[in-house]
Amino acid sequence: MDLSQTTTNVVTGSSGGNGMVSNQTNDTGVADDPKQNLKQVISSIQKTLGLLHQLYLTLSSFNAASQLPLLQTLNSLVTELDNMVKLSEKCNIEVPMEVLNLIDDGKNPDEFTRDVINSCIAKNQVTKGRTDSFKSLRKHLLEELEQTFPDEVESYREIRASSAAETKLLAQSQSMLPNGDVKVKPEI
Repeated sequence: MDLSQTTTNVVTGSSGGNGMVSNQTNDTGVADDPKQNLKQVISSIQKTLGLLHQLYLTLSSFNAASQLPLLQTLNSLVTELDNMVKLSEKCNIEVPMEVLNLIDDGKNPDEFTRDVINSCIAKNQVTKGRTDSFKSLRKHLLEELEQTFPDEVESYREIRASSAAETKLLAQSQSMLPNGDVKVKPEI
C-alpha cells in the first residue's frame, strides 16, 4: 500500500471546544500558523454543527412564529459555511484515500492505522531475518576462510578493527551516533 499515491486534501474536525472562532492574525491580516489555521477550521466545524442542531430544533417544532429564528439560523449557517471554506483553504491536510473509503463504508479509520502498523511490523521482521541471515553467512564464511587462509583472515580482522576504531573516533568528534545520525542537543 503506497500512501504517497493515495492521499487527498481534506479538512478534518474533532469534538470539544466552545465553537468560537479565534482570529489570531499577523500584520497582513492572514493567520500563518498551521496549527492555528487547523484550530480555526475545527472551531468553524463545531459552530456549523451547533447551527445545524439549532436548525433541526427550530424545524422540528416549526410554527409561524418561528419563521424569523429559522431565517436567522439559515443565514448564520450560510455565513459560517462560507467562513469554513475560507479557513479551510489555508489548511493542507493529507488523508489517505483508504481512510476516507473506510469512513464511507461506516468502518473505524483506526483499522487503517492498525493495518499499516501490522504491515510495517511484518516488513521489519522480514528485514531483520535477512540481516540475521547475512550475519550468519558472514560468520560462516570467516570461519571457513580462517581454516583455509588463517594469515589473511587475521590481517583482515586487524584492518577491520582499526577502521572501526577510526570511524568511532571520527563519529565522537563530530557528535555523530554510531549509526550515522547526528546528535541534536535538546533545547531548554
